[in-house]
Amino acid sequence: MSEKNREGKRAARDRLAEEREKRRVAEKRRRTLIVSAAVVCVLGLAAVIGVVAANSGDDSSGESSGSVAAPKGAAGKNSLAVPVGKDSAKSTLTVWEDFRCPACKSFEDGFRSTINELTDAGQLKAEYHTVALIDSNMGGSGSLRAGNAAACAQDAGKFTAYHDVLFENQPKETDDTFSDNGKLIDLAGKVDGLVTDSFKSCVNDGRHDGWIKKSYKAFQDAGHKGTPTVLLNGKNLMDDQSMTPAKLKKTVQDAAE
Repeated sequence: MSEKNREGKRAARDRLAEEREKRRVAEKRRRTLIVSAAVVCVLGLAAVIGVVAANSGDDSSGESSGSVAAPKGAAGKNSLAVPVGKDSAKSTLTVWEDFRCPACKSFEDGFRSTINELTDAGQLKAEYHTVALIDSNMGGSGSLRAGNAAACAQDAGKFTAYHDVLFENQPKETDDTFSDNGKLIDLAGKVDGLVTDSFKSCVNDGRHDGWIKKSYKAFQDAGHKGTPTVLLNGKNLMDDQSMTPAKLKKTVQDAAE
């Protein structure tokens, strides 16, 4: 092979090696740019998510941006319960309810008179927690609006009577009738002396909205799955398939002796 041919082949190999090195460097630069861009996108997305979460919040389960005003006499952990009955009662019934919840109405229709009898007799203390579960699941604001109105009734010292009126006049679950403050005030007319300027203002202003939202968050944090959740002295009443109003009455009266 001539010297000229050898020089030509060497030059060709050098050019090929140079091209391969250029491609390697370019590919490395490309991968670096892709990875860098991906990191920026992830960080940017995280920042966006953080901003959205911080600014929007979840109104169905958290507190409102304003103050949380508990109704008069609120008791229990973080003052999230409306107490009915005497503190000296030997038994405590903890009830988590939603005024739009059909199962809650069924429970109330079956047990209401017995619970009222036992609380009036000083043998049972009931602690009512109002949540907005149906609003969260189906949309609307009837659970929140009715819960606020019931808290307003508590301010007026007429919680039990109005609580019972709301369940007795509960609309269909898919019907968000209770979102209408005017309807809630009309129903308050069934309770002697409840409809006052103060009550109407409380209902229309949503004075206790933040309190209801805080109660719903406490419900979720406690791991409760549905309404009604009813606990008798800490034990879930709904787990006892044999529970009846008569059995509840006997259990409470036995504990009172």
